[in-house]
Amino acid sequence: MIWPFNRETRNAATIASSDPYLSEWFSLRGQGPGAVNPETLLSNSAVAVRCVNIRSEMLASVGLFLLRRSADGGRARADDLPLYGVLHDLANPQMTAFEAREFLIRSLDLTGNGYARLERDGRGQVIGLYPVRPQDVMVETLPSGRALYRVSQRAGGTITLLQEEMLHVRGPSRDGIMGISAIQYGRLAMSLRVSQAETAKSLIDNGLRPSGVMSYDERIQAADRVKIRESVAERLQGSANAGQLIIMDGGAKYTPLAWSAEDAEFLESQKLSNEDVARLFGVPPTSVGITDKATYSNTEQEARSLVQNCLGPLAARVETAMIRCLLTPDARRTLYIEHDLAALLRGDVQARFEAYRIGREIGALSPNDIRRRENETPIPGGDVYHQPSNWTPLGTIPEAAA
Repeated sequence: MIWPFNRETRNAATIASSDPYLSEWFSLRGQGPGAVNPETLLSNSAVAVRCVNIRSEMLASVGLFLLRRSADGGRARADDLPLYGVLHDLANPQMTAFEAREFLIRSLDLTGNGYARLERDGRGQVIGLYPVRPQDVMVETLPSGRALYRVSQRAGGTITLLQEEMLHVRGPSRDGIMGISAIQYGRLAMSLRVSQAETAKSLIDNGLRPSGVMSYDERIQAADRVKIRESVAERLQGSANAGQLIIMDGGAKYTPLAWSAEDAEFLESQKLSNEDVARLFGVPPTSVGITDKATYSNTEQEARSLVQNCLGPLAARVETAMIRCLLTPDARRTLYIEHDLAALLRGDVQARFEAYRIGREIGALSPNDIRRRENETPIPGGDVYHQPSNWTPLGTIPEAAA
């Protein structure tokens, strides 16, 4: 189904100067105290880079399927529809489904919104997804309450798209239209991490040498002071000069004024800031390389927490946005979109096959069900479900005994 008739008029809408998202935009771009933009954060925090990468890469690596509900309550893959291939194989002729989904999730994490232009065929079926940079999109609300998107083109000019022509995945929102990223919500914590990185860089550039006072027993002229300061800076400042020995004559005495990085517990504060960054993105610390408190037991638990508490809600956010934007009201009655997160929860081989054995013994799984989960071909007679004999209803005679 497509909307060829009675389409809403694409009238230009005005934006009030008091628009609250203008302030969000300027804050996102790093204007004012306590503000930080995505580029600055990623260039100064390895933990932030890993958080964004692990969320986008892991979710894009699992299968995303278009499924059809059957009359008996079962489900099957709707691989006869063009949308199935768009979600699972190729989003468009230039991008794989993995690349497009990774782009969407990275945009979602960094700006709070992910966009993709939809391409439909004559029957209204989605045949292509073209991701769009969030900074190129302006969202407006029509009097009817529907969304309108103005997209800036790199070659110049803009195009206007209605909500049936755009996939919009939004993060936590204040008004239900525009999403807000973790960077905007935790801007002060993120800004602290950036400031610490800049401070560490400054310490390295100065050869980890603290400031201090060079004193002389006799009075020296102003010109001599400048020469002494330049001489010391030339010999000591810079990472290449760290550890150099300088010899001063004339009874010079040097008294340091600033604490070292260790005395100020600077390194410890950086660790806490790294944990805050991981916490804001919802990623367990051990998943991003923070192993100070890691043990054999909690590492496995945090790996499971990464899927259940971090990727699970993110997958649901993407799925529901795609159902809203890619499927018509009639299609939603029988079709839905879902990630296959089971592969991330499998664990090791022994634990996985122990779970299969239990499922087989209680009659929940057949041999072919297990083989399909392991991507193996079914076998003849493998669709039989067994029932334990001690589960036989009271008052009945098992078939084998009869």
